[in-house]
Amino acid sequence: MNTLFTISTHGPGLYEFTRELRNWAEGAGRTEGVVTLFIRHTSASLLIQENADPEVQGDLTGWMDRLVPSADHPSMRWLTHTYEGPDDMPAHIKAALLPVSLTIPLIGGRLALGRWQGVYVMEHRQRPHRREVAALLSV
Repeated sequence: MNTLFTISTHGPGLYEFTRELRNWAEGAGRTEGVVTLFIRHTSASLLIQENADPEVQGDLTGWMDRLVPSADHPSMRWLTHTYEGPDDMPAHIKAALLPVSLTIPLIGGRLALGRWQGVYVMEHRQRPHRREVAALLSV
């Protein structure tokens, strides 16, 4: 069983799609299995992260921006892939550092996420995008 989630983004940050994922996986009628997620892009990532306090998402985005600044920052002058804008190559680096796939068990017909865990697309580009996440539920 598989599906494709489309998540609209509007700039850097974390975009939760746990509810949509849960509805799909838990509505499949299976009691056990594994959900595999894969983002079909090279400038965004997937994360399982806390969903109770929005400051966590802001802090993670801020940390990534400090770790990998925009290409117009003096420390990034060494970049050569800059013709798509100052956020492009840094977005590829961020996606190389963070996961682009996730695996979540389905146990007793429910996703085995912890109480405060949510599933997110982490957008690394400045402009809006429609990100696709392929999902497979296997037994």
